[in-house]
Amino acid sequence: MAEPASDEMHRSIEKLQEAYEAIKQQMSQVIVGQDHVIEQLLIALFSKGHVLLEGVPGLAKTLMISTLARCLSMNFARIQFTPDLMPADITGTDVLQENRDTGKREFRFIAGPLFHNMVLADEINRTPPKTQAALLEAMQERQVTVGQIRHSLQDPFFVLATQNPIEQEGTYTLPEAQQDRFMFKVFVTYPTFTEEREIAKRTTSLQKDDVKTVLSAEEILELQKIVRQVPVSDHVVDYAIALVRQTRVKQPGVPDFVNDWLSWGAGPRAVQFLVLGGKARALLNGRAHVSTEDIAALAAPVLRHRIVTNFAAQSEGITSDRVISDLVRNTPAKEGELTRDPRLQKIFAA
Repeated sequence: MAEPASDEMHRSIEKLQEAYEAIKQQMSQVIVGQDHVIEQLLIALFSKGHVLLEGVPGLAKTLMISTLARCLSMNFARIQFTPDLMPADITGTDVLQENRDTGKREFRFIAGPLFHNMVLADEINRTPPKTQAALLEAMQERQVTVGQIRHSLQDPFFVLATQNPIEQEGTYTLPEAQQDRFMFKVFVTYPTFTEEREIAKRTTSLQKDDVKTVLSAEEILELQKIVRQVPVSDHVVDYAIALVRQTRVKQPGVPDFVNDWLSWGAGPRAVQFLVLGGKARALLNGRAHVSTEDIAALAAPVLRHRIVTNFAAQSEGITSDRVISDLVRNTPAKEGELTRDPRLQKIFAA
């Protein structure tokens, strides 16, 4: 049973909701549709996570991210990842300069584009593994290492990476262990007919946007703290754990379709992101407690890049999203049903 929300929590909910609605209103001047993508971007931002966006060219992924940066008053850098990009190109490098006071030469660190609050890593799968690793160190450790010196990155720090699922020639696929660093993997899909008509009208006219700043960096840091203060019941945590543990092949209580279709399952970081994302989603929807509905709604973006389908699934056209959908449908959300389910009892006992 969730505890009643305090007056301070109610004020925090109102503040976050107002910010969410204001950001959506500002972004609607530039971006048509894609509401679910914008919601997941903001959930990740307020949860201190990072996002991997996947979609075909021309779906306004870059425009969406740059517009969000304008709404948030965060200094923004876009890195176009290419096969010849080196780690020093994104982290920065030491430059030998002469000190005018002493007349001696000394090394001075020149910061790279990673030293921004919001970083767009465009086409991350087009750069070699060494440069990808430099970015992923920054994401995980919130620091970069140049030579033998570590340089801390300023908060808030939010990385959004894009990749094109069509062209695979000349690309360097992100390993599953590195994809696990991203809180969400979000699919950017084609617009509806009505949305595409509106896009055609806007982009072929003289219409100009007037995007205004909604949140400062300091306010974002405050909201990130508020998200972590949201209470969550044991039942909701158990539901998140049940979803994740059911993806682990050949373990007790795992459904047959998981053993048939998956070669690898999700690790503990998936549970952490499900619960943390559930807290942010609850606040965005005006609630001071997390429900199993929040967890189920985020199961796909959290799990789709953390489970690996096998050859049998791929030959049948079974995607990771199909496996996740079946898991959510076959996992009881009610507290009594979850704990009494004989198969799930094996999951919890393992």
